[in-house]
Amino acid sequence: MREPWVVGVSGASGTPYAAAVVRGLLDAGESVDLIVSRAARLTVLDETGRPFRDAHWAEDLSAWLGRDLDGTDVRHWPAGDLAAGPSSGSYPVRGMVVVPASTAACAGIAIGLSKDLLQRAAEVNLKERRPVVVVPRETPVTRSHLEHLIALHDAGAVVLPASPGFYGAGAAASAAQLVDFVAGKVLDALGVPHTLFHRWVGKLNADRT
Repeated sequence: MREPWVVGVSGASGTPYAAAVVRGLLDAGESVDLIVSRAARLTVLDETGRPFRDAHWAEDLSAWLGRDLDGTDVRHWPAGDLAAGPSSGSYPVRGMVVVPASTAACAGIAIGLSKDLLQRAAEVNLKERRPVVVVPRETPVTRSHLEHLIALHDAGAVVLPASPGFYGAGAAASAAQLVDFVAGKVLDALGVPHTLFHRWVGKLNADRT
């Protein structure tokens, strides 16, 4: 039985994190169900110069990820389709990642708003006690943001801020390396193997090549 990871992309800045997570899942041979919110389409266009269209999602996703999708198992669900598979707890999935997670998405998931498929799918995975990783990127945060993140934590989600560590590549780390660090931490939280960053080995100035 097919059991994908659901990846929800909300409208926060940080779409490179989403792309890196999807690439990492596909590299590990995992199946992916992708949900891109309406706001996220604008962010993808702004940050990559590329559109993301329902009717051409495979072509647009391939361009966004910078790779051919042949041989991969990816399915796309429009964010407005509340009758889609991931809207039901009976639809088999392994869990879900919301990356990046806007404050609006975090709030909607925390209070069970289910205003679109992304929020509904996250709520479903929480109620089914499946792994859910939420990657907020907003900074600074208000009290209400923190309260929503606490609610998500208490509901069983892993709150994993987009906060890269530098021990993986050092002070000269490239933007791509910092993005991969966060994506690697997401995959760690899911239990998916990867080689996206150099792990701390308890030794200063360890070889980072």
